[in-house]
Amino acid sequence: MRRVSIIGCSGSGKSRLAAELGSLLGLPVIHMDAVHWRPGWERPPEEEWRQSHAQLLLPEAWILDGNYGGTMEERIAASDTVILLARSRATCLFRVFKRSLKGWVGRRPDLAPGCRERLPTLEFLRWIWSYNRIHLPRILRRLEEAAPQKSVVILRSDAEVEGFLDSLRG
Repeated sequence: MRRVSIIGCSGSGKSRLAAELGSLLGLPVIHMDAVHWRPGWERPPEEEWRQSHAQLLLPEAWILDGNYGGTMEERIAASDTVILLARSRATCLFRVFKRSLKGWVGRRPDLAPGCRERLPTLEFLRWIWSYNRIHLPRILRRLEEAAPQKSVVILRSDAEVEGFLDSLRG
């Protein structure tokens, strides 16, 4: 495992898993939210983002956490391992609200400078609510296609995440 993409719905635990996996494997961790957004949650121009994303994929070892559907194909192609956190919508919604409240007290290390945690917007909550119905089936199809050439790991619970990490420790 040298090039690992961690994908899943917001609130699924991507950043936490990336940090733990990075520490365990001694690989650099890149939180895509920290490199994508500009201060004040401004999006970069699309072409600029695509170029930045392509640069992220160049090193021979990394752990990337984040969805960003528009660049997911490239990330999967560059990865040797793809980990999908397929959590329930209730888990994701709960965690998003929890981190929003915690974020008011301190800065999250997986966010870009100048992007403070904020309460989720209705649009964001709708995206989380519909993730398993709309986005997850497409991602699962894509991972099924990639599976012969990639190691694909699908984790659905905290127990499965811990079991996966334990298998790497042991």
